Amino acid sequence: MNTSDVSKLRELVRGRVLEPSDAGYEQVRSVFYRGYDRHPAAIVRPRDGADVAAAVTLATATGAELAVRSGGHSIAGHGATEGGIVIDMRDMRAFDIDTDGRTAWAGTGLTAGEYTRAAGAHGLATGFGDTGSVGIGGITLAGGIGLLVRKYGLTIDSLLAAEIVTADGRLLRVDGDNHPDLFWAIRGGGGNFGVATRFRYRLHEVDRVVGGILVLPAAPDVVLGLVALAEEASDDLTTIFNLMKAPPLPFIPPEYHGEPVVACMMIHAGDLDAGERAADRVRKVAPPIVDMVKPIRYPEFFEFGGAPPSVEHEVSHTRFLDEIDKRLVAGLLEQVARSPARLASAQLRVLGGAMARVPEAATAFAHRGRKYLATVGAAYEDGAKTSVHEEWIRRVTSLFTPENPGAYSGFLGTDGAARIHEAYPGRTRDRLVEIKRRYDPDNLFRLNHNIDAG
Repeated sequence: MNTSDVSKLRELVRGRVLEPSDAGYEQVRSVFYRGYDRHPAAIVRPRDGADVAAAVTLATATGAELAVRSGGHSIAGHGATEGGIVIDMRDMRAFDIDTDGRTAWAGTGLTAGEYTRAAGAHGLATGFGDTGSVGIGGITLAGGIGLLVRKYGLTIDSLLAAEIVTADGRLLRVDGDNHPDLFWAIRGGGGNFGVATRFRYRLHEVDRVVGGILVLPAAPDVVLGLVALAEEASDDLTTIFNLMKAPPLPFIPPEYHGEPVVACMMIHAGDLDAGERAADRVRKVAPPIVDMVKPIRYPEFFEFGGAPPSVEHEVSHTRFLDEIDKRLVAGLLEQVARSPARLASAQLRVLGGAMARVPEAATAFAHRGRKYLATVGAAYEDGAKTSVHEEWIRRVTSLFTPENPGAYSGFLGTDGAARIHEAYPGRTRDRLVEIKRRYDPDNLFRLNHNIDAG
């Protein structure tokens, strides 16, 4: 990119175009993981699909590296580029709801929290993740494993249509009837095929739920008891268990700060009395250190603890599991206690329910039948000590059995091609390669967990 290229962008784009000399550039170029200290030649904040198409066309013409950003939470830093173009979707935040038809069109610059609050005003919801500051663009394209996954499936199971700019600059409407191959691919295949500008989602009746966070003592029998309860529960209950050292938050008693605990996040999206009984069963596993579970409106969950602070660096590992036993849990708790990181955790999610009832071949998400998802991570400030934290990750991952690990692309970091193959195995990958060749033969969209069709 040179000065004339940036000038051309300014002529073509109605939205904002920022270059390094512009006020606000430094703030806008930053991403959630601040260790990715990259300086794009231009940051495009498009107003509509035509602006996106103009930026894509110029990137193709100049050969500039192209990054696309929704919320900027990519562990691998895919929302940043050195010397290229960033398409930053955060000005595309329109939300158009059809309450009678239970659908909504949403711009991909919206965060999960913003969408959830807007839909929640009508007692409706679409399931995203568990963090409100994450952009709906990235989480949807990856599949979307969140707080309603057992009740209503993955985010992509509520995706009805999308508008997407492909590498040749076309703005396409894709759904089950229009470009169905591309619609299949973007439901789990990530940002490999274009820039999604709008999504049309199905909305579900989710208003008052029983939900929140319980902090319990860290012990293998506690974790195994929680897992057993989650497996036996109805699809109304979705849980996430974080094995971690307690952070110094005001609602956690000081004597537990820095000590291993189990933070149980739960949403029961059904009858409130049944939800209270489900919460009571969790409380009986062990006396809670902190109990923040109560009847709430669903959007309130995304406000617990406020927005997570950005971090410098994180190393992580994610995989699907078919078994969780005492040996594994004891090892995870031991390693969490030993981690030198400011924040280290081992997260376990019990899957199944609606997610598992969708045929595996229906979308590019290839792990419908897996029972659990495990993700371990360490967040830290000093990049010079990355190797120390990577060694910790290796010790943790040695606890898992090697057979058929699989991977969820939404939680992958800089893991390499082998792990991308685990996210998209066998026939899923073969079909994605075919579609990649059709819509992006020159791999313009490569800052992602890349399906290299070359």
